[in-house]
Amino acid sequence: MEAVPGVGGDSPVLLLDDVHKIYNPGPLQVHVLKGVSMAVEQGDYVAIMGHSGSGKSTMLNILGCLDIPTAGRYLISGVDVSELDQNQLAEVRNRYLGFVYQSFNLVKRTSAQANVELPLVYAGVPKAERRRRALTALGLVGLGERTHHMPNELSGGQQQRVAIARAIVTGPSVVLGDEPTGNLDPTSTAEVLQIFGQLNAAGRTVVLITHETEVADHAKRVVVLTDGRISSDVRNAPVQGEPPNLIDLTGAEPREAEEAIA
Repeated sequence: MEAVPGVGGDSPVLLLDDVHKIYNPGPLQVHVLKGVSMAVEQGDYVAIMGHSGSGKSTMLNILGCLDIPTAGRYLISGVDVSELDQNQLAEVRNRYLGFVYQSFNLVKRTSAQANVELPLVYAGVPKAERRRRALTALGLVGLGERTHHMPNELSGGQQQRVAIARAIVTGPSVVLGDEPTGNLDPTSTAEVLQIFGQLNAAGRTVVLITHETEVADHAKRVVVLTDGRISSDVRNAPVQGEPPNLIDLTGAEPREAEEAIA
């Protein structure tokens, strides 16, 4: 696999520099992002909020290398994403970024363990190592006893925990969440938010988009988009240290488990 030069340095882990995104250029163009600039430091926990059509999903897609800016720059640890070829972009998505979606996106009729192993299969990790890392990740999200269960044998909250385990099994620097609690009941939402909080406390950078204030209250920083521009950027806790509203953090276990799959 072709290496990505420079990723993992001392620069902000994510940097949007005057980013614009225009769909359908021409008379019917839609200007979704209008000069967005934002730096995310390693270890931060950022919630991006905004009404439907504000541009938050487009912003997350650019952060996740699933879309590209029409103008402006996007850098990951100092590396300009526009200078990477398709193989390098795929490596960034697989190794440096973890994705958690609202709809879980689990493979049906495939066990929790096998779902978590999928990114490692694509990365060419040997079978024994895949199994070890998948079991570690599932243990981290509290599903060590459900490794052989199929998605239809798990609750919505448990399925989302499998999705989180899949997102972190490659040891990414950044975990991105697209409305990750949108399909969950209040109890499952609270459990999933505690997992994100523990991941962040263990050193992972977390960026979520949400329309729920209760979810944003768990982040260290809340960025609000309005009509494609950042209208508010409020810090609730320092970059380093535990995020707000973190409970049930059992000693060093999350950090030790994170190190085991890093």
